Amino acid sequence: MDLSQYAELFLAESREHLTTINQLLLEWERDPGASEPVAGIFRSMHTIKGMAATMGYGAVADLAHRAESLLDVLRRGKQAPPDEVVELLFRSADSLDQAIEASVAGREADLDLSDVLKSLDRASQTLGADVERPAVQRPSAPVVAVAAGAGRPVRVVLVTEAQLKGARALLILRRLEALGRVHAVEPPPSQMEGEEFGGQFALRIETAAADEDLEREIRAAGDVDRVEFAAQEEAARTEAGGRSKHIRVDLRRLDALMNLIGELLTARGRLTELSTASADADLEDIAVRVSGLAADLQAEIVSARMTPVWQVFDRFPRLVRDLARKLGKQIELRVEGKEIELDRAILDKIGEPLVHLLRNAADHGLESPDERVAAGKPAEGVIELSAMRERAAVAIRVRDDGRGMDRDQILAQAKELGLVDPAVDALSDELLMRVLGRSGISTASEVSEVSGRGVGIDAVADVVRALGGGIDVDSEPGRGTVFTLRLPTTLAIIRALITRVGDERYALPITHVAETLDLNTVAVTRVDGRDAMSLREEVVPLVHMREMLEIGGDAPPRSPVIVLQMGERRCGIVVDRLVSQQEIVVKTFSPPQGTLPIFSGATILGEGRPVLILDAGGLV
Repeated sequence: MDLSQYAELFLAESREHLTTINQLLLEWERDPGASEPVAGIFRSMHTIKGMAATMGYGAVADLAHRAESLLDVLRRGKQAPPDEVVELLFRSADSLDQAIEASVAGREADLDLSDVLKSLDRASQTLGADVERPAVQRPSAPVVAVAAGAGRPVRVVLVTEAQLKGARALLILRRLEALGRVHAVEPPPSQMEGEEFGGQFALRIETAAADEDLEREIRAAGDVDRVEFAAQEEAARTEAGGRSKHIRVDLRRLDALMNLIGELLTARGRLTELSTASADADLEDIAVRVSGLAADLQAEIVSARMTPVWQVFDRFPRLVRDLARKLGKQIELRVEGKEIELDRAILDKIGEPLVHLLRNAADHGLESPDERVAAGKPAEGVIELSAMRERAAVAIRVRDDGRGMDRDQILAQAKELGLVDPAVDALSDELLMRVLGRSGISTASEVSEVSGRGVGIDAVADVVRALGGGIDVDSEPGRGTVFTLRLPTTLAIIRALITRVGDERYALPITHVAETLDLNTVAVTRVDGRDAMSLREEVVPLVHMREMLEIGGDAPPRSPVIVLQMGERRCGIVVDRLVSQQEIVVKTFSPPQGTLPIFSGATILGEGRPVLILDAGGLV
């Protein structure tokens, strides 16, 4: 069996177990007397060890085994683990993460795990002497002819969620072959490589080993649900009914499907136009039918790509814990809305921006314990990470209850860099975010190992806007700071408002469109040197696309205004005409140097016309 095909599955499953290990270590650190966390950590380590052994990743299996040995001592002990042992386990989890990534990438030879391995062995010896399990006596297989019904019947059922079922089954067979002669395997090993293999198999084994020894060897492979010494025929009959209904799909396949449905939607638009122009009833019926099928197919593919945000959020408690120890602060991380779903492609890209914001909050958002007590606050600071739905978008917030931003200091930096007019004497939240989104601006009073070098917030803003989203900041001195990231739920296919300015058309994602109106029906005035309109007792700034795009000629007598809203910020976009609403396929691109930073991508309409997509975040 070629095990290389399971490398990505091994990596994905190992990452899940590492997340569990880190979560349980944090729980154990908060309550050292609890027994459940250490048992859970042991199980995850044991599973990783079995999977790594199956895949032939010796370094990973060895490290997991040493950590498992220490955990065995700890779970059999009655006293709480020393702080340095918990720290060693955190360090071991980090080393295991590195070893897994390196092994899958074929760089196992580059690993140097000697230091952590020695530390684990030393801790095991200090805390509990020898923890090695007694080895199972392995009698040599008798060299005799095997009758058709000879041998002890064994049925093995793997857990439903196991992802390396074929590789796991092969490992079990290898272990059993060391105890005796295995035959009559059903289904045959060659069929265990296929996706149809459900994780159940039966065999007969000629051995002198006891049932409990056989079961111990089988379960050592990991992810074993049941071991039954039952009739092989019964096991074969139940094989078909026990298959898992869930499979992992490579994200690249989903990307390819999304690209294909995008092309289908473009073709659908062209078909709709042709059927309308032809006035052929049969063609129109077919066009309507194809349109409905394409919409259903799109919805299913988008749904398949949706992933709960906990798959990214769950790595942050460990990050904040390590930051707190490094900075000498007491920090509680509260996480809400972990069940909210985003497109996997978006979720993969927001991880690093969120790391920037969390580091920013921990380092110079929260005060030291002494400062907090002096200010009448609890010594422990709080960082909240939350996700929630807002209309057709998802808002992710990072909030801290720290000192807030020093607006005067940031304003002085902005003036020094020429980012704001020298006459400006205060930073509104909107202007504050615009300033923070420029490279070189820092919210820290001094540089530290964690942050304060003037990079981070601008990188966050760049990533969020590239995703078609927006970012807001709200900061109050002494009360803390909130960064809000507003993101579309999916990237590849969006509903957009098609507009015309001059002879060109432009698409505007409808996610941030609050309303449309006629410019002639509202009062226009000048505020801070730019046009603005009065809309229900609120002053909304206007952006004339003809002026921004430097399009000559006369504007039409009646101009539509598209009111964009991102959080509390609103802006009116003045165009020549509203053409239509339609679903578009987003194609990201790198704009030529000198291009206005107001475009987030491009698309092709049904008639084959290329259209630029306006970036709502860059306009508001």
